[in-house]
Amino acid sequence: MTEPQKRAPAYYARKKVCRFCADKELTIDYRNVDLLEQYITERAKILPRRITGVCSRHQRMLKRAIKRARLLALLPFVR
Repeated sequence: MTEPQKRAPAYYARKKVCRFCADKELTIDYRNVDLLEQYITERAKILPRRITGVCSRHQRMLKRAIKRARLLALLPFVR
């Protein structure tokens, strides 16, 4: 049998920093479709925090903005 693959030590993985906390100029708005599209998948699902690295406060703001943009037909519900 083959040996199981070894995982890299935890210190190799970089800590994700919230993009919105780092750059105070960047605001979350339902009209900014280009920004919101970075946080949804090809199937128009909202990406989770553990993947995007956004803090919980800004993840809630993103969720709200994406849902508002969907209601106004700026973003799709499903692709």
